[in-house]
Amino acid sequence: MTDNQNQPRDYDAVLGGQSPPPVDGVVLGGIEGVKRCLSNPVTQVRVAALSEALKYGDTGLDVLIQGLQDKSRLVQRFAYRLLRQKVEPQVKQALQTYKPWYLEERFNEYPMNASLFANRQVVDFDPNVGIAEPVNNAYALRCGHYEYEQNLPSQLSRLLEEPNSDKLEALVFGLWVEAYEIDSSIIVQALVDAKQRLTNLKAVFIGDIDSHDCEISWIRQSNISPILQAYPKLEILQVRGGDGLQFSPPIRHNNLKALIIETGGLSRDTVTQIFQMNLPALEHLELWFGSDNYGGDCWVEDLNQVLFEERFPKLNYLGLRNSQFTDEIVSVLVGYPIIDSICVLDLSMGTLSDAGAKELLNCSAINNLDILNISESFLSQEMIEKFSKLDVRVLANNQKEEDDDSYIHSRYCSVSE
Repeated sequence: MTDNQNQPRDYDAVLGGQSPPPVDGVVLGGIEGVKRCLSNPVTQVRVAALSEALKYGDTGLDVLIQGLQDKSRLVQRFAYRLLRQKVEPQVKQALQTYKPWYLEERFNEYPMNASLFANRQVVDFDPNVGIAEPVNNAYALRCGHYEYEQNLPSQLSRLLEEPNSDKLEALVFGLWVEAYEIDSSIIVQALVDAKQRLTNLKAVFIGDIDSHDCEISWIRQSNISPILQAYPKLEILQVRGGDGLQFSPPIRHNNLKALIIETGGLSRDTVTQIFQMNLPALEHLELWFGSDNYGGDCWVEDLNQVLFEERFPKLNYLGLRNSQFTDEIVSVLVGYPIIDSICVLDLSMGTLSDAGAKELLNCSAINNLDILNISESFLSQEMIEKFSKLDVRVLANNQKEEDDDSYIHSRYCSVSE
């Protein structure tokens, strides 16, 4: 695996290694000139000011810390990359409260069942134990095949009887009897009915089902919008399975920070509904497109809305994963300014080839990223070595080999059934 996190070069966060023109106010005005430049409306000027601030000791560090609160994510990330080299106590304290992105669990390999969700340990709910950690654990409800008396709505009813259930922040729903025969609407309705009790719910995962119980392409989902309507405090929503998945009507939700959709085949209708939602707080958008053999009829033109920065103004992580058209995604992506505004670009589990990777490397803005995930692609070792020279943390483990069978795609997404 390539996991390269070299030190940043000055101005890489602006033009991928090309320095902006000198800033007279910084050069001539000392630390006061630096501070004045931080009010300049031009992003490049503010970034240049941060580089100059390094010359002024503790006062300069205070200016860099101020940069973490800049209105531009580009300036924020540049300040972050400079500060993380420092060991001063005030810097360490500032970095503890600043996180450019927080769901490292999303880089784990496709799991049998989730062990982590929403930065919390997943624990199966046991009525004999109750809810011991309502904040730090994510409690999972699951049932085996044909366990009709222990279906998930009845398990949720039992969980709601616990004294700490009103403090619960994260829930995981696994198999609900026969997930390929009955859709998730029974879970959605049970959650909506429980909204008066689960007043602190912040994270929900519907469909934590492994392939032994039900293939991902067989999982029957339903309309998820009622959950968003019922839980205004919800911050993380994860759904596995694309069959029947809807967000109708596409609503406004002021607090949702992460939307994760894992499918073996994602329909363009669902994608359109997602992009029609008004999610001003969204920081993490992750879509698994899957195979056209299992309903994955999206193509690159269906993604145009998400590539505009103003669509989700706070987006930090963009995951366009498990795709049969990753090269085509790259060809379009490199022409949009969204790379300047996100911290993480995740193209893993798809069909990225050396040809697409070359286009990515030729895009100077790629140096603006903190993390680039191209794991489980179709890249040569020579190409991976080129990526390792970037000033970016590059994840490129578990590369796949093309299938020579002429009757199927020679390159394939990692998860479809």
